[in-house]
Order: sequence, then C-alpha cells, then structure tokens
Amino acid sequence: QVQLVESGGGLVQAGGSLRLSCAASGRTGNTYIMGWFRQAPGKERDFVAAIRWSDSYTYYVNSVKGRFTISRDNAKNTVYLQMNSLKPEDTAVYYCATKDSVYPINDKYRYWGQGTQVTVSP
Repeated sequence: QVQLVESGGGLVQAGGSLRLSCAASGRTGNTYIMGWFRQAPGKERDFVAAIRWSDSYTYYVNSVKGRFTISRDNAKNTVYLQMNSLKPEDTAVYYCATKDSVYPINDKYRYWGQGTQVTVSP
C-alpha cells in the first residue's frame, strides 16, 4: 500500500501562484510515476501533469504547459506542483496519484490522495 497526502491548496487571485505538495509513504519502492489530476465542480477528473521517478521526465496537459511545473524530492518522497499565472479555470480539487507502471501516463493510477482545494478568484 502507498499513502499519499496533498497539501498547499488555497485561495489565490488570478495571476498568482501556489505550490502543491504530495508526500508519499508506505511501499513507495514500486511507484514508477507520480501524477497530478484535478476535478472541477460538475466535471470529470482530468490529468494535469506527471513525473517519472526513474529520470524525472515530465508530462503536462497542454492547458498548463509553461505555467505549471512538476518536480520531485527523492529524499522526502515528495512531489510538487508549482502553479504560476493561475486562472479562474484552474479552480478545482487537485489530487496526486501513483502506480507501479508508467504507461498510460494519464490513466489507470492505483493510489490516490485525498485532494486539496485550489480556488482562483478573478
């Protein structure tokens, strides 16, 4: 089992920044990729970004490229999502997730955190 705990959400004005953290514990030796997803009210949960543990290769959905940066700290078993130039449409509950395979990048994650709310005001 892997446990994931997100933190860092909050309320920010458009154009502002937030950094989300996801701390992993438990059997993390078999986690090959860490991903961030988000779910806005009334919408499905969508892939945002992911990072491979092996080489830190990163993936982003087009709507956040150039604004969001995913990174990791191996020593702390923690993944971060730095979010800059936030827009009201970025408002959602953000979840981190992991699994014991890399592909598909944006689907079939096994372990999920509880989520953290990000609200961007106009």
